[in-house]
Amino acid sequence: MSVTHRTIAHFDLDAFFVSVECINNPSLKGIPLIVGGSKERGVVAACSYEARKFGIQSAMPMATAMRLCPQATVVNGTRSEYTRYSRWVTEIISAKAPLFEKASIDEFYLDLSGMERFFDTWCWTIDLRNEITNQTGLPISFGLASNKMMAKIATNEAKPNGYVQVKPGMEAAFLSPLPVNAIPGIGKQTHQHLLSLGIQTIGDLSARTPADLEFLLGAAGPELWNKSQGIHNSAVVPYQEAKSISKENTFDTNTSDLDFITRELVRMTESVAYELRRDDKIAGCIAVKLRYPDFETTTHQMAIDYTCFDDELLPAARMLFQKFYRKGQAIRLLGVRLSELTNGATQTNLFEDNEKKAELYAAIDAVKERFGKAAIARGRAI
Repeated sequence: MSVTHRTIAHFDLDAFFVSVECINNPSLKGIPLIVGGSKERGVVAACSYEARKFGIQSAMPMATAMRLCPQATVVNGTRSEYTRYSRWVTEIISAKAPLFEKASIDEFYLDLSGMERFFDTWCWTIDLRNEITNQTGLPISFGLASNKMMAKIATNEAKPNGYVQVKPGMEAAFLSPLPVNAIPGIGKQTHQHLLSLGIQTIGDLSARTPADLEFLLGAAGPELWNKSQGIHNSAVVPYQEAKSISKENTFDTNTSDLDFITRELVRMTESVAYELRRDDKIAGCIAVKLRYPDFETTTHQMAIDYTCFDDELLPAARMLFQKFYRKGQAIRLLGVRLSELTNGATQTNLFEDNEKKAELYAAIDAVKERFGKAAIARGRAI
């Protein structure tokens, strides 16, 4: 299989939550800083590079983190600010990049293929990085390479606050000395299994044959061998075309019964929120659609802090309906849509104010998975 050569930049905001906290409170810069729950409970949502030197990692129990670094400063985190800064960076990239994918709240892929005919894409990407930093104050690292996987690995090597280019044809040489778990998608179990086989670096993996790796690792073996050569053909998904999640219902009979309409609004919002969590996504925009008996259709939307929780989506859905519904008029269709979707539900659920809520929704979703989405619902939806 040959490498598909494109020009892909991967942008990653360094220690994003920590960086936002330090911009809003400069006294936090340069110290071991943990974003998450209180010192006594919860888990680490994010930590500064100064804290990482003590062995602190994201998702670590806060009690463990405090044992490793008792002098660390802990802040609860401000999700609304993370949403604001993420949108700010998205707007800057959107104004310049011909095609980009928002992979998460703090991570972007840019497809610059073809731009090299007009100017130096390396210099262009450096200029864009500098513009983001100058406007927002956020540190950002990037990798430039021939595909998404290579660009992401290059970014990880560039951190913190740096940039690396891997030129076409140099993929295998760049990868060879790196630890084998530098390949995205290799988890702890697979990493331990590879180490037990004497495969410590990507070069060790590359030296095996695809058939050998298939025998040792099953169907994943040949795919890992391709990755060890720098081969990866996943496309950048245009952010403007990012999937939305929606649900709508055309009623058998036109209705102005507000109790019934409200129940339907709650039921549909719960349904799309469940789909969102199942995909491990968060949404930054909600819309409510109304169609009247004369087929006139209106859709109104609003930006929200990134979330995947019913209790944060429902007030926005109700507000949109109450604000734009023509009181007393019957409607024939009602719909709810979530958009501005991105990955990161797991990441944002680590904050103390989300932790118990995430556990509650995980339990609710487990019931729905087993018995169907209608098995459990808010009283208002029944």
